[in-house]
Amino acid sequence: MIVWLNGALLPLEDAAISPLDHGLVVGDGVFETIRVYRGRPFAWTRHAKRLHTSADGIGLAAPPLDELRAAADAVLAANELTEARLRITVTGGPAPPGSRRAPVPPTVVVVAFALEPTTETASVMIVPWTRNERGALTGLKTISYAENVRALAYVEARGAHEAIFPNTQGNLCEATGSNVFLALDGACVTPPLSAGCLNGVTRQLLLEIAPAAGIVIEERDVPVETLRRADEAFVTSTVRELQPIARVDGEPLPCAPGPITERLAAAFTELTNRDPDP
Repeated sequence: MIVWLNGALLPLEDAAISPLDHGLVVGDGVFETIRVYRGRPFAWTRHAKRLHTSADGIGLAAPPLDELRAAADAVLAANELTEARLRITVTGGPAPPGSRRAPVPPTVVVVAFALEPTTETASVMIVPWTRNERGALTGLKTISYAENVRALAYVEARGAHEAIFPNTQGNLCEATGSNVFLALDGACVTPPLSAGCLNGVTRQLLLEIAPAAGIVIEERDVPVETLRRADEAFVTSTVRELQPIARVDGEPLPCAPGPITERLAAAFTELTNRDPDP
């Protein structure tokens, strides 16, 4: 595997990061995962801009967009990947142990992997921990993922694939790395950004293309328990696209996929075929 580290292409085994890198020591960093279709990173502009927004949000200086795109294209070419998962990570760089950054350039890494298969449907479980919708990192895509690691281990030990977080108000927020949509009493609903969820790129695109598919998606708060009585539901992410939810806390939903999920999935596939950078 060939990776891009701080301006150079290197074999993975030669790519060294300081043991004092702030990303490793305190989780100080941001990232983006981008789906690659036919050799091109999909929705590149949205992902790259969100990386800069996240970096600005924690006070990091991310490289210019054209530099990141050159690095991404170089990594894909070096690894001969056309259908892939691309990840860009920016950290605070080496610093003394502790929360204060050093006045050094950030560490920047670009890697790409072949896609791993995903299950056709997901079994999800509501976890006993909350997302803080008013936290310092809310809405930013940071590398501080220990909460997600803990939540996934919890649900996988109980036979589920994905964890669902409420927020501090008890409303539906998000999954570990994906947004949540549900059909309820004939309406398609997803939590608003004020609920504390990440503004996923797939989420953004679905909100834009849904009207042309004859579906109105409402952004509104719903109690997290509402997911258990949904007519249908699905999670969205860059790699999963739209994945139907078959079970919530071990209990089956009426259908997976349901008609709304199928129509939106078809519209999203059409978009990925038609426009590589919507």
